[in-house]
Amino acid sequence: MRAVRFTDWKTKPSLKEVPKPTPGPGEVLLKVAGAGACHSDVAIYADFEAGIVHGLDPEYTLGHENSGWVEEVGEGVTGFTKGDAYLVFGPIGCGHCTACSRGQDTYCENAATNPYQGIGLGRDGGMAEYLTVPARNLIPLGDADPVAAAPLADAALTPYHAMKLSLPQLNKGGATALVIGLGGLGQIAVQIIKALTGATVIATDMKPEAMELAASRGAITVPGGEGQVEKIREITGGRGVDAIFDFVGIKPTIELGQQTMAQGGRLTVVGIAGGVVEWSFFTNPYEAVITNTYWGTIEDLHEVVKMYQAGQIVPDVQRFTMDQALEAYELLESGKLSARAVVMPNE
Repeated sequence: MRAVRFTDWKTKPSLKEVPKPTPGPGEVLLKVAGAGACHSDVAIYADFEAGIVHGLDPEYTLGHENSGWVEEVGEGVTGFTKGDAYLVFGPIGCGHCTACSRGQDTYCENAATNPYQGIGLGRDGGMAEYLTVPARNLIPLGDADPVAAAPLADAALTPYHAMKLSLPQLNKGGATALVIGLGGLGQIAVQIIKALTGATVIATDMKPEAMELAASRGAITVPGGEGQVEKIREITGGRGVDAIFDFVGIKPTIELGQQTMAQGGRLTVVGIAGGVVEWSFFTNPYEAVITNTYWGTIEDLHEVVKMYQAGQIVPDVQRFTMDQALEAYELLESGKLSARAVVMPNE
């Protein structure tokens, strides 16, 4: 079968022929419907070096946002019917620590000794015709389109987890939220906040077309540049924003969050650009929190799928065949995508 392989550090991925996998005990073989291309993949093959993150050493198949149809089950697996569609929860922890028992594999206490970080992250991912997945990591999609659903595994799960943790700030009269960065995650974030809360959503980006899309989803948009902080604070009546979600993570965007936070507010840095800022007693409003999150729990992903099935969140996707998979990554790297690239290996 064909697969998009990460072969070495500082090296672009390759489309290669590899053996079709066989499900082991407790696993399910999926015929892949869709695999999302994520900036995290680009960081791995373009920016990372050996030893930066344990469990990511090449070679393996990329793709940590995956969906597919049941093809075969391994020993001990019951309750699955061939042809049924499922979404894949990508993180894989040790399975027995406290964090994993909560379904929070991303914070596995044994991550430093696990053989890989997850599906498509050290273990073969979904940029291939077939994929093996632990049965526990599968969330049923029912009749929902599995190709469009693929990005939910990260591009929706990640903002959803951050939003759940911020609900105390958002579930009150007059609450405001700020979404910084209106790429794939930011656009879904706007939809999630509107569906879960009554908060006023403010959204900001440098791209006019991204802000237009966010505005069509109910956000008040503020362009980047001069007067950005003042405009955001004006929308909040000068009080500042209750919950801020930074999907970029560079120094200027984190500082924007600091400068627009309300007292008792919460700034969640979701983007992993690695921005560094100063903090002192006088740089933040009183009792405000700056924090970060990584991905989400398997429980969160079940809830995300329910929102998708109910039509509350709709990912923006651009579909690619397997022949176009490397082109999808090129477009992602160059910033020329207007939606999440989803590769369909079996089209």
